[in-house]
Amino acid sequence: MNGDHEWGAALAEAVRLREQGQPEQARERLLELAEEYPRSAEVAYQTAWVHDVLGLEAGAVPFYERALSVPGLAGEDRHGVFLGLGSTYRILGRYEEALRTLRRGLDEFPDDAALQAFLAMALYNTGDSREAVGTLLRVLASSSADRRVREYRRAIEHYADDLDAVEQ
Repeated sequence: MNGDHEWGAALAEAVRLREQGQPEQARERLLELAEEYPRSAEVAYQTAWVHDVLGLEAGAVPFYERALSVPGLAGEDRHGVFLGLGSTYRILGRYEEALRTLRRGLDEFPDDAALQAFLAMALYNTGDSREAVGTLLRVLASSSADRRVREYRRAIEHYADDLDAVEQ
């Protein structure tokens, strides 16, 4: 058995523990793996995730940050890091960091409704309610399955950009 296979099997086991409702055991194993493989973005991401599951947001932050700082994460996992770190910063009251992280995520995943929704929450937290509401309106207009929202999509998107517009 080579080291990569052992690493992958150990990570898969830890993820399985988390998914089966045993996050404390998953956390123990993931912390061991994170110490053993500090340059693994995937291990860092899974370690952050299990901290969030356990309500240990402050403990999740360094692992999310590590997952973004080392190469190797792509696609859904990279998206998950941006969303997890951005929302974790927000819940910890670190609003400016949340905004930076969520905007960085939107640079890579520009049409992602979840990132936009969390960005709107962070904007609200910083007192930028106009941009927060505009962001939410654009998300609603672009992602709603509601027939009437779809009928008025262009109008909603138009007003999202200028909420204070009035006809004279």
